[in-house]
Order: sequence, then structure tokens, then C-alpha cells
Amino acid sequence: MSEHITHNAEQTEQIGADLGSRLKPGDFIALFGTMGTGKTTFINGVARGMGIVDAVSSPTFALIHEYAGNIPLYHFDMYRINSWDDLYSTGYFDYCESKGVIAVEWSENIEMALPPEFIKVELFAGQGFEERRILITEGNKFENTCC
Repeated sequence: MSEHITHNAEQTEQIGADLGSRLKPGDFIALFGTMGTGKTTFINGVARGMGIVDAVSSPTFALIHEYAGNIPLYHFDMYRINSWDDLYSTGYFDYCESKGVIAVEWSENIEMALPPEFIKVELFAGQGFEERRILITEGNKFENTCC
């Protein structure tokens, strides 16, 4: 596990870019954190680290945004997912079969549907307005998954 303290959005994005530069097809990033802790900012950095030039935006209403690159990035927002039917309607399980990188905001809403291995990114508000504490745990093994 690695722990990072950032003091502004640029630093949070840079931590994401560092992770993004190491990702490979099939990697899965499960983001956990409350509203406003920088999940989308972090994913913007991941995309930049993957060489994706498109600006990343929150897929809150679309549920998923796709970004083209050498490795595609599939960015989900599961904030509004409350049931298995909701989850199936997003096409999530089809994307799990893809060769892209999947990044899921609000993973706490779909914990039972996370893959057996994933990169867990937890974001917490820090002391100051822009300070964030970011915990990254790679190689998680989640025992109770359905996929």
C-alpha cells in the first residue's frame, strides 16, 4: 500500500498519472471516497498517464465515459446504482470482458460485483480545503465477487 498527501488538484492528478503510466489492459481501478474528495481529478491524471489527451469529466449522469488511447479507458460512476438491475443496465459486465482499463467511482456501491483482483484507491479529505489523503493498494483479492 502507498499513501500520499496532496495539497491541490494538480498533485492529486499527478498521483493518478503516475498510476496510469503503469497500467496494462485488463487492469481495474476501484475508487472509494465521499463526494468532493477528488475521484474524477484522480482519474483525469490516470488518463493523462495512459497517454489519453481528452479531458476527463464525471460520468455521473451518463454512468460511463469511454476514452480512446493505446489502451482504452472505461470510466464508470456508480453513485446512482442501487440494485443489480441498475448495475446490469450500465453494461458494466460487458466491459469487464474488455481489454481496456476500467475505473469505477463509488465502488462502495458495487463491492459485491468487483473483479477478483483490482487496484483500490481510497480518497479522503485532508486538513485544508484542497488537501487529500490517497491510499493505493494494488493486487487486492476480494473474496466475495460475482465476476
